Amino acid sequence: PIGYEDFKQLIDSGFYYVDKSMLIYELLHSGGQNNLITRPRRFGKTLNFSMLKYFFDINEKDNAYLFDGLKISEHYEELAMYRNTHPVITLSLKCAKQGDYDKAIYSLRHEIQYQFKKYSDVLKSEKIDVNDRKRAEEIMAKDVPDTVLGDSIKLLCLCLKQYYGVNTIILIDEYDVPIQQGHMNDYYDKITLFMRNLFSKGLKDNKHLSFGFLTGILRVAKESIFSGLNNLTINSVLDNKYSSYFGFTSEEIKKMTKYYGVEDKYDEICEWYDGYRFGKTEIFNPWSVINYFNNECEPRAFWQSTGSNDIIGEIIAEADKEIYEKLTSLVNEETFTTYIDTSVIYPQIKNNPSTIYSFLLVAGYLKVIKTTPSFNGDFICEVALPNREISFVYHKEILQQL
Repeated sequence: PIGYEDFKQLIDSGFYYVDKSMLIYELLHSGGQNNLITRPRRFGKTLNFSMLKYFFDINEKDNAYLFDGLKISEHYEELAMYRNTHPVITLSLKCAKQGDYDKAIYSLRHEIQYQFKKYSDVLKSEKIDVNDRKRAEEIMAKDVPDTVLGDSIKLLCLCLKQYYGVNTIILIDEYDVPIQQGHMNDYYDKITLFMRNLFSKGLKDNKHLSFGFLTGILRVAKESIFSGLNNLTINSVLDNKYSSYFGFTSEEIKKMTKYYGVEDKYDEICEWYDGYRFGKTEIFNPWSVINYFNNECEPRAFWQSTGSNDIIGEIIAEADKEIYEKLTSLVNEETFTTYIDTSVIYPQIKNNPSTIYSFLLVAGYLKVIKTTPSFNGDFICEVALPNREISFVYHKEILQQL
């Protein structure tokens, strides 16, 4: 299913689906109130995000059948209190990929207003306090100030609690896009202030929140957007929790090759698309594997040019001779040991060009061979290129910029 990111569309179309439904079970049993999972682009974050929506959303009861036959269906009775019982707010912040602050806020405003309009009938109900209804109508009707917009998610949760009698689940996809764009286009401080207000009100000071789930590429925990958000559980590529739910495992690849009758292609798939490690789990690039099968099992570097590398380009522009030598050594299948900060922040880039290794790791250009915790909670890692595909991509997208 090339390019399908909607769970219902994928299941209803009868496509081959690698079952990741137990993410729901693990999230409910071991997750915190707010959970952030960071993975490289094209590793299934948005599809899993969609899956969560269909499972939890009280307005998706007609689509409950989508999970029949999946692993999570074995736990229906246990999870009955969560299955299609909560209002869900879904925000995709990739809309904020804009060249200036006003355009970014304009896009974010429309994304938030869409969530209000999705519940427009609910917000007209007399179950909702008259003053809260009036505030909701103002948000839907006009370009409200940034400060009002920052309170909007909390307000919507309040209204939904009044109507449904249960707390709301908030799903935020590509949460880090506004921050990255702010850095690249010189409105970093302004957008960071706005995002801090939005997240603080919606995810921290919100007694009508059941739980929040955020996905993105970078863990920007040191950014002030999460200031004081002490109920946030962060899971990066170095953490074990949820490690098998983003990307394909070796067992899943073997089942896939058997299904398609190409078991003899397993070693080739390993050579080209294996090599990632999320926590202690060996992971294959799902985007590339799907394209490999769709391309009649002819290997190519499918992952190249699937996203922006402006940040990496900026870091490389500041690289010194030592960094240059280390990056070029990777092509010769060499490894080196480096400090990895999974919470690296954008303002550090020009002050510390060695942060390139952290960015390359979380963005999917490096794999960790061995990890040693450092004294401050970060890691000393032995790193290398993951596979043959990344070697091609690395030549085109990294070395040509040196």
